[in-house]
Amino acid sequence: DIGACPDVFGPLAELMDVVNVPADRATLANLLPQFDFYCAAIGVPVERALMERASRLKAIVTVSTGLDHIDLECAAARGIEVLSLRGETAFLDSVTSTAEAAFGLLLSVARRLPAASAAAARGEWARERFRGHQLSGMTLGVLGYGRLGRMMAEYGRAFRMRVLACDVKPVEAPDWVSMVPLERLLEESDAVSIHVHLTPETRRLIDARAIARMKPGAILINTSRGAIVDETALLAAIEQGHLAGAGLDVIDGELGEDVTQHPVIRYARKHENVVVTPHIGGVTLEAQAAAFRYMVTKFARWFKAR
Repeated sequence: DIGACPDVFGPLAELMDVVNVPADRATLANLLPQFDFYCAAIGVPVERALMERASRLKAIVTVSTGLDHIDLECAAARGIEVLSLRGETAFLDSVTSTAEAAFGLLLSVARRLPAASAAAARGEWARERFRGHQLSGMTLGVLGYGRLGRMMAEYGRAFRMRVLACDVKPVEAPDWVSMVPLERLLEESDAVSIHVHLTPETRRLIDARAIARMKPGAILINTSRGAIVDETALLAAIEQGHLAGAGLDVIDGELGEDVTQHPVIRYARKHENVVVTPHIGGVTLEAQAAAFRYMVTKFARWFKAR
């Protein structure tokens, strides 16, 4: 979807024919065999079957850091280059949208803002019913202290929270961030925010055992990928009162045909303490326009250097 920046592919028109196609599986399956290069929509998985049909395909461009929507093993085997935002640190440091959304979800759950807004819109001025919790004095646990994790930690500090962080790699952190093992982060945090890529090692990282270790009354925030969390265990912990709630911008299986019956969506329809947004963390006009333009420039450089 290039609605935020319709002219973004203009520079490529001087190098090749550029065609905008609908981002759905059926259309892509029919049209992809006609193209040499494809700018992938994050909501449509580029699977092995799709690539095997696209005999002309030489490169896939994705305007994202996450790559779980592309079969990287198949791409490598077929000699298809995958160009993404991963590793583009200097540029990515200017894109704050996802971290802002994560903190917005934390505020939404802690203060019950969506439910309070819906009640007010119905004419229910129910102040006493929507008592929430202030963040000042709470402990924020940041899982993954990379670009977004650092931003989230800074937002937590601005709200006078104590900040803990955990990362698989040794990282430098300011003295107001305590780097701790995952177990301690889970046990001491009033809110845990996930900022790690989905890999075989992080899939179901926050499983039933990890959730059981979380501090009673804690809030879980996930703007990374749904499969990092065991959602069945998460909903059970919320239902049983062990966790206070969750703010989720991602769900496991969101790339499927229909999410209306997804367990998280069904639960959120009936419970105010689970706030779900449709993977809009990085979807701001500013972030999308900048990211598309950056990737067009990166692809053009790659194309000219071939």
